[in-house]
This record gives sequence, structure tokens and C-alpha cells, in this order.
Amino acid sequence: MNKRAFFLDLISILIFVAIGRHAHKDGSSLGGMFSTTWPFAVGLMAGWLAIVLTHRTATTKSNGLFIVLCAVSLGMILRVISGQGTALTFIGVALVFLSIFLIGWRALFSSLSLFRSTKKSR
Repeated sequence: MNKRAFFLDLISILIFVAIGRHAHKDGSSLGGMFSTTWPFAVGLMAGWLAIVLTHRTATTKSNGLFIVLCAVSLGMILRVISGQGTALTFIGVALVFLSIFLIGWRALFSSLSLFRSTKKSR
């Protein structure tokens, strides 16, 4: 497992939660951050577990999308089960934000890697 990649994904979720809690004036208390973060973190871990168990590379953009879909879908299910609720707009915002961040860093690193390998071959 690529620990750095997992850490970047987890940081992305924490940023998403912090921005959302700030935008809704929910504060940034440790308990509040945890209650909002844990459903998405569980979804993230489920996505990563599936990637690792199938021996796929977690740092590809397509597997990043898979991880996003796991984090958001399982995160929303767990929010409903735990009484936190969801709204259609929240699901959309979560999908867009986490896609931009979780797929975005993969695309950026992929581009930088491609740039470096092109530069070396000259």
C-alpha cells in the first residue's frame, strides 16, 4: 500500500470536512470534525482495501475515481445510518470536491511524472 497516497486522500477528506463545517458555521471542534469525517474515512478505507486486495495501483486516476465513489457512497450511507442525514446537494458537492482533490492530485503527479520522464529522455 502506498502510505503517502492514502495520507493525501485522508488529508483531502479532512480539508473537505473543514471547509464544509466552516461554510455552515459548524465550527472546528475535534468532536464535530470527527463526527463529520468518520463516515467518509470509512468509505475511503473500504475503497483502499478493495484496491489493495485486487492488487491494483491506487495512484491511477481511474482507481482514484473508484476510491471517490466508495468514500462518497459509503460515507453517505453511514451518515444516514448514524442520523446525520444527507441532502442531494451535499452528495453532489461531496462528489465534485472529492473528485477534484482525490483524482486531481493523481492527475498532477501523473503529469509531473510524465514531464520528468520526457525531460530525462532528451
